[in-house]
Amino acid sequence: MSHESTAGAAESARRYYDTSDVDAFYAKVWGGEDIHTGIYTHDREPVADASRRTVETAAAKIADRLTPGCTVLDLGSGYGGPARHLAGEFGCRVVALNISEGQNDRHRKTNAERGLDGLIEVVAGSFQDIPFPAERFDVVWSQEAFCHSGDRERLLSEAVRVLKPGGVLVFTDLMAADSAPPGALRPVVARLGVEEFATPSFYLRQLATLGLTHVEFDDRSDQLLTHYLRLTEETRSRATELSDVISPAYVESLLENLPLWVDACREGHLSWGIFTCRR
Repeated sequence: MSHESTAGAAESARRYYDTSDVDAFYAKVWGGEDIHTGIYTHDREPVADASRRTVETAAAKIADRLTPGCTVLDLGSGYGGPARHLAGEFGCRVVALNISEGQNDRHRKTNAERGLDGLIEVVAGSFQDIPFPAERFDVVWSQEAFCHSGDRERLLSEAVRVLKPGGVLVFTDLMAADSAPPGALRPVVARLGVEEFATPSFYLRQLATLGLTHVEFDDRSDQLLTHYLRLTEETRSRATELSDVISPAYVESLLENLPLWVDACREGHLSWGIFTCRR
């Protein structure tokens, strides 16, 4: 992947998340805290509750490393829900690296309101060039951010570079299923400004190539249909309310795009889950 393509993907992600319509959508429909795919206990559960369960599930997998003395790097930290969970529940120090200044501003404000700004440092920057020295962090964490990368091989290399020996990498990501036909997801992912998603086999190969051990993939792809059905239902049922904070054109585009995600889930073209591994 060329430097221009990588930079273009980063700029697309920045523009996407710094758009007022996108910001309002995540705040109103997703809860503005944990803006990731959820793990649902039933098909009517609020999106925000299921998204928080994903954070808790990922944290439980590496709980032995989440001590008050550890330092976590959260790549693509969004509004900071996971960072606040890790700092508040485990006493970790968290460095939150994120490209959207709009999200970063809200993240810092919420941290201060909850008395966690002493444990969380919010840094503006790209995970393609992580602005920290090698072997700096005990844990590198990310949720649904790598899908925005224009060079995922370089991204993973950077994540491993800053991880201490014995440290843990844990991440979730939206992916194409290994069985998905080439180009099948192109209309689906167009709104995100990327050409294609990675696959689970790509990540497993890359993690092995980088010398990581204890590599595990907890495949939760079965959650995707419920998640996108819930997002579609919430957006459709609250369209009038949302039009007060989101432009009608954007609401219309969501109601056109979200069913494409639902269809892709039903066709088995999407994958999602939790990766954990150690350096």
